Amino acid sequence: MKKLCLTLALSFGALFLVNAQDDIKSKSNGGIKGGYNLASVQYDGNEETSQRSGFHVGLYGESYLSNFAAIQIEVMYSQQGYEIETNGGTFTQKLNYINVPLSLKLYPVSTFYLEAGPQIGYAISHKETYNANFDLFDTSQEFEPNSFDYGVNFGVGFKSDANVSLGVRYHLGLGDIYDDGSPKNRVWQFSLGFGF
Repeated sequence: MKKLCLTLALSFGALFLVNAQDDIKSKSNGGIKGGYNLASVQYDGNEETSQRSGFHVGLYGESYLSNFAAIQIEVMYSQQGYEIETNGGTFTQKLNYINVPLSLKLYPVSTFYLEAGPQIGYAISHKETYNANFDLFDTSQEFEPNSFDYGVNFGVGFKSDANVSLGVRYHLGLGDIYDDGSPKNRVWQFSLGFGF
């Protein structure tokens, strides 16, 4: 009798674990996401520059580790950079990256998540402009950025049962954009995602 009870208990336990794993797998998904960027740069650990508006867009894959935790990887095109405003005009540095963030997402409830994780990026293009508010002094001078960037992300968001997500993320750059002045990326991202 004890053997029968033990066998039944183990069978029900195994069935429960299989169903739980199936439920976790069914929640894993991929999709597209994009949104608005507010990017700036911090020099030598001092105050940040003025922000440059841009956008980001790309693909993501989310794999659930449990009902409360998931790993998400993304490949994103991201417009970053900064502006410096003076009495003489505005200098704008446009930096465009392909970023690969990896996030651990925690779900305290099924529709709300907290996320954090590392990010690496590759600068694919850049453009510098100086608008002196007087055509004679407008100029374009190149400042070659370092190719690779890295940092960490922190964010929060909401995700519906239909896999539509709305999130806010802050990127804290740790790599120097240039060799002089230790400039580091600072980016706020506001995203809308659609899973499939």
